[in-house]
Amino acid sequence: MKARSIASVDLDSYQRAARLILTHHLVTTTFPDRSALSSLRRWATELREDLLATFGYRLEVTETTARLFTVADRLDPGAGTSTATDRSFDRRRYAYLALAIAALGRGGGQITLSELADHVASDAGRVEGVDLDTERAADRDAFVDAVAWLTARGALALADGDAGGWASDPGRGEALYDIDRAVVAAVFRPPRALQHLTSVRALLGSSVPHGDTGEVRRRVRRALVQKPVVYAEELSDDEALQLALPRTTDEVELLTGLVCERRAEGVALVDTSGRLSDVRFPNTGTVAQVALLLAGEICDRVLDPDAPAPERMPLPAGGHDALAAAIDGAIPRSGLFTPLASAMPGEFVDRFEGASERPATHPLIEDSWIAGTIGRLVHTYGRTFAAQWQADPAGLAQAATERLEQMRLVVRTPGGVLALPALARFRGVTVSVRKRDPEIELFPDLSLPDDPPPSGPALSDPDLSSTSASTVPDSIDTEIS
Repeated sequence: MKARSIASVDLDSYQRAARLILTHHLVTTTFPDRSALSSLRRWATELREDLLATFGYRLEVTETTARLFTVADRLDPGAGTSTATDRSFDRRRYAYLALAIAALGRGGGQITLSELADHVASDAGRVEGVDLDTERAADRDAFVDAVAWLTARGALALADGDAGGWASDPGRGEALYDIDRAVVAAVFRPPRALQHLTSVRALLGSSVPHGDTGEVRRRVRRALVQKPVVYAEELSDDEALQLALPRTTDEVELLTGLVCERRAEGVALVDTSGRLSDVRFPNTGTVAQVALLLAGEICDRVLDPDAPAPERMPLPAGGHDALAAAIDGAIPRSGLFTPLASAMPGEFVDRFEGASERPATHPLIEDSWIAGTIGRLVHTYGRTFAAQWQADPAGLAQAATERLEQMRLVVRTPGGVLALPALARFRGVTVSVRKRDPEIELFPDLSLPDDPPPSGPALSDPDLSSTSASTVPDSIDTEIS
C-alpha cells in the first residue's frame, strides 16, 4: 500500500485527497473548489494504486478532471443527488439531467439554454412517460435544476444571461453557456452499455468466485465508506469474518485518516473531519436536532425497566430485491439492443442478506409512540423549531425518522421502526434552551414632551417599541452526555 511509504509530514495531505475523491467522484477545475484538482493531481499515482487495491475503484486523472469509478454491491434507496437548495432530485429532474448530458455530448463549444431545452424536449418526446414543455413553469424549474447541477460541476459555464430569467419567462430571458466537453464525457461513464441490460443488477459488483478473500475484503471496505454503519448480521459468513479482522479496517483508516469504531454488532467509520460524510449527524437544524432527541427517547424507551419490553423483530428481508424489481420494471424495453442484451446470471444473490444461522432481533418502536413523543417534544421545545415544523408535527416525525434511517440507526418496518444497535451511541441526550435577549430599544421616545404625538402608534408604546422575548425564537442545544 502506497500510503505506508508516504512521509508522516505529507500523510495528512494524502488522506485529505483520498477523502476528497471518495466524497466527490468527479473533481474538475472548479468543483468542488478551485484547489481540489491540484491536490488530487499531486497524489494521482499513489491514489490510483491504493484505491484500486483497497476498494477495487478505478481512478482516472487528466489535466482538467479526476473521475473515480466506484463499484456498487447493492442498491441504496437513500442515494441520490440534490439541488443547490438541498431538494432531492425527482424522476423528472433525473430524466432531464440524463437527456441534457446526451445533448451536450453532441453539441459544440457553446449553447443557449433555450437551445438545450429544445434538444431535451425533442429527445424526451421519444421516451415514454417523459416530456418537457417549456410552457409549464414546473418543467422549466426542473430543467434549470438539472442545468445548475451540470454548471456546479463545470460541465457548463455561464457566459452571459441568467437561467432564472429564462425560468420565469422563456420569451424574455435567456442564458448562454460554454461547454466543457471533457467534463461532460467524465460525468456519465457507465461500466456497461445501458442498452444491453435487462436488469439493474448487471450494474452491481460481479459475483465473487469461491475462496476469493481479497475481493470479499474489498467488498467489506466498500461498505465501510458507503454506509454510516456496517452491521455484521447483514453480511455473509465470509464477509463477517473479514469485518472482524483488523487488517480490513486498518488500511481504510490509513487511507482516509478516519477512525473505525468497533462493536460486537458491527463497525462504523467515524468521520471527525466532517469532509467525507454527505450528511452530518448530530447536526444543527430542526430536523437533525429533533432526530437526535428522538434517538435519545427511543433509547430510554428500550431501556426503561418500568415499561413493558418492546416487541423484538428481525430486520425486514427482501428490500433490495423489491427495489431492483421496481427499477427493472421501469426499463424501457423498446430501447434495448436485443442482439447484445444480457440477462443476469442465475447464481446472483443478495450478498448482504444476513445468514439464517444467526438471526438477530431488534426492538420495535411503534409509529403511535413516535407520534406521541414528537408531539411532546414540539410542546416542550416547539418555540425553538422552524415555523414550518411547529405547525406540522406529523411531517416532523417523518423527517426525523427518515434522518435516523438514513444514518442506519433505525430501519422502517410495517407499523413502526426497528431500533438498531448503533442508536445506543446517542443515549443520554441532554437539552439546554438558550434564551435570546430581546432587542434593545436605542431610542425609546423620539418625541419631546412638548411635541404633538405622531399620527401613528407612539414609538414609546411598550407593545411596539421592542420585540418581546417571547416573539424572538429561542435556540436549542443538544449534546450527548
